[in-house]
Amino acid sequence: MEIGIDEAQRKSISEGLSSLLADSYTLYLKTHNYHWNVEGPMFNTLHLMFEEQYTELATAVDNIAERIRALGFPAPGSYKEFTELSSIKDDEDRPNATQMIERLVQGQERVVKTAREIFPVAEAAGDQSTADLLTQRMHQHEKAAWMLRSLLV
Repeated sequence: MEIGIDEAQRKSISEGLSSLLADSYTLYLKTHNYHWNVEGPMFNTLHLMFEEQYTELATAVDNIAERIRALGFPAPGSYKEFTELSSIKDDEDRPNATQMIERLVQGQERVVKTAREIFPVAEAAGDQSTADLLTQRMHQHEKAAWMLRSLLV
């Protein structure tokens, strides 16, 4: 593969993107779960907001996985791999609506941090395509976190 990025750099970027994919997919699943199970006076608002967010995440995971493939490496795609790679953990309880919002804020912020950790590696390799993807993801997750945080005031 001759795209102007050597194999070691592509591997390092792909590994970082694999963690981003795992975090994003785990957040997708959590958000979809909350969409199904939210209750309370803000049901309609949260139900619709969560749907908008998990729909956006569904597109994002595809874009991240395709970038990993474009760099020449296999994308993780199993629950086992995502569990090992993700810094976002599953719930061990049934959160109420406020807890759902708080946990999604944390998840959105965690995805931003994961993307930010990969950014220097992509920049050092001159990988503008990955840098662009990361910038878009950070923007989207920062905005989603802000919107969710606004509900907690």
